[in-house]
Amino acid sequence: MSGEGATDKALRLDKWLWYARFFKTRANATRAISGGRFRLDGEVMSKPHRAAQPGQVLTFMQGDWVRVIKIVELGTRRGPATEAVQLYEDLSPERPRRQGDSGSDPDFESREKGAGRPTKRHRRETQKLKEDLE
Repeated sequence: MSGEGATDKALRLDKWLWYARFFKTRANATRAISGGRFRLDGEVMSKPHRAAQPGQVLTFMQGDWVRVIKIVELGTRRGPATEAVQLYEDLSPERPRRQGDSGSDPDFESREKGAGRPTKRHRRETQKLKEDLE
């Protein structure tokens, strides 16, 4: 993962976010940083060319979740997710649950893998059970 000298140099923050797989494209990372909603070591920033270095802490919103990430390594490429996870330490608080999300589906909604689509009769029964829960 880390080539020789990879940790002595700085790397553009937008590139690092892309390497670490927080964004699907580097352009998306650049746009997000330019929006001014990123903090690097507590300092608000809006310049994607800012240098990322190991030990820095990055704070940003990802959807409705506040992410607090400590940069561990810079990396040399956008590799698989298993490599990307080694680039940072996640210090984020626990992800908030969506409203109305009880954590798991009721038992009557679960289906065995490969069971196919429910029939019209099964859908009506499920709907009736849902209405009874409300």
